[in-house]
Amino acid sequence: MSTAPVDPEALRLDDRGLIPVIVQDADNGQVLMFAWANLEAVRRTLAEGRMVYWSRSRQELWRKGDTSGHVQHWEEILVDCDEDVLLARVHQEGAACHTGARSCFFRTLGGA
Repeated sequence: MSTAPVDPEALRLDDRGLIPVIVQDADNGQVLMFAWANLEAVRRTLAEGRMVYWSRSRQELWRKGDTSGHVQHWEEILVDCDEDVLLARVHQEGAACHTGARSCFFRTLGGA
């Protein structure tokens, strides 16, 4: 098993040029959110030390926290075995969800 860093250029992007990003709290393991990134977002994330994503609705890059102040500073970004999904372990300032919740995953399916 290799633990060598993966070159961002080697990531397997989908047909839209995107890769899914699962975001997890680095301190307690809670899943905070899911987002998409393109290669430029990945490059900027690595360079800036904070999470940058691709907005599919606005068709532009967005830095988590630019408007809300709820910045995500990454500690570690893991690449899955197929190199087509990222897991970002972050230190979250404030809420991760646009609703104001700490995590975007706060409801159960089926109303249970």
